[in-house]
Amino acid sequence: MQIMEGDVIRTIRDHADAIGHYHTAGVPGRHEIDGTQELNYRAICEAIVEKGFTGYLGQEFIPTRDPMTSLREAVVVCDV
Repeated sequence: MQIMEGDVIRTIRDHADAIGHYHTAGVPGRHEIDGTQELNYRAICEAIVEKGFTGYLGQEFIPTRDPMTSLREAVVVCDV
């Protein structure tokens, strides 16, 4: 979405009624959800919750280090 739309939070707010599923991936490279990426997933997840989404957020990224460490960190970032 970042590549196609460029403004992820505005797109979520404008089209939340048509979005049935969300998943994470770092930009660039679809790697960890951390400070090396372009996206602020805490702010993105806050926008998702603000729009009333109660479903699951899929963690879909390619870890570059220990996968469980990366997953734990991503869950902490996205748990708003």
